[in-house]
Amino acid sequence: MKRARLRDLGIATGRLPPGPWNAITDVPGVKVGYASLVHDTPVVARTGVTAIWPAGDDIWSNWVFAGAHSFNGNGEMTGLAWIAEQGLISAPICITNTYSVGLVRDAICALAVRDNAPQPWHLPVAAETYDGWLSDSAAFPVTTELAFAALDGATSGPIAEGNVGGGTGMNCHEFKGGTGTASRVVTIDGTAYTVGALVQANYGERAHLRIDGVPVGREIPTTEIPSYRANPGEAGSIIVILATDAPLLPIQCQRLARRATTGLAWVGGIGGNGSGDIFLAFSTGNRIAAEAGLSDVRMIAPPHMTPLFEAAAEATEEAILNAMTAAETMTGQHGRTSHALPLDRLQEVMRKHRRI
Repeated sequence: MKRARLRDLGIATGRLPPGPWNAITDVPGVKVGYASLVHDTPVVARTGVTAIWPAGDDIWSNWVFAGAHSFNGNGEMTGLAWIAEQGLISAPICITNTYSVGLVRDAICALAVRDNAPQPWHLPVAAETYDGWLSDSAAFPVTTELAFAALDGATSGPIAEGNVGGGTGMNCHEFKGGTGTASRVVTIDGTAYTVGALVQANYGERAHLRIDGVPVGREIPTTEIPSYRANPGEAGSIIVILATDAPLLPIQCQRLARRATTGLAWVGGIGGNGSGDIFLAFSTGNRIAAEAGLSDVRMIAPPHMTPLFEAAAEATEEAILNAMTAAETMTGQHGRTSHALPLDRLQEVMRKHRRI
């Protein structure tokens, strides 16, 4: 069966409506780019880079508020100390594999130099999950040029999912995982706001997988579709990037980032000891000019944050599931195979539980 997004299969989670593309790019100004490596020589590579521009090319000079949350910290996201200090993002964001996070972080700095960005120094955000089951990550196949390709190729509109960019070699709930996205729209005091999520999903046990409350992982066990790994046990990580056009302050962005935990839990993530579950949220609702002496900012009143929290949870949940339904079976180093979630069986299971 051809790979498809969750809603294309007749399965809809949550109660809030998605944006027109059901993607993080539904937030105006957000762009996403990918560069992927899939080859067997000179080394086995199943890896890549995902790039997210928070608010267009002028992010270097017109910054956005941001906040982060670490659900479990066995992972890396650079730049968090500075975000905790000043609450702003002033550069694009990238996601890649564990061994390449430093190189990709430096590539963002090199891009700033190449493009004559106005800041004299940069502390950008680069995050990672581990693709060493399928890819020879110890061979360091990711290059600065690959990161540039992802950054320069970023676009708005519908974006690819599954085995693309940093998610190329990832696994999720012992099926093939990768990159996924989704969005939700809420109305607060008469104004519509969008919350979009992009995930790099590389975590979880089969038995924990749930879709709209249905125990899909137990209905499609490893005896039916083998796991990519020989030994059971929770492993892996997930990075979640949340974007919204709602006007939020940094502490509110941090609160929003925490709600990715709820969406992760709905699918079956538990934040195991070996998992790096790190979430970042940014708001384009305020733009802070780098050279401004004083900036006027707006904020959503605290009682109205709840709809945004629900949107963040729902978008995270569906983004993870889109990563799984879009991902295709992949064989990597040492002949290891990560099998895609079988979509026909998924529909069968969901019909059985009256979710289609």
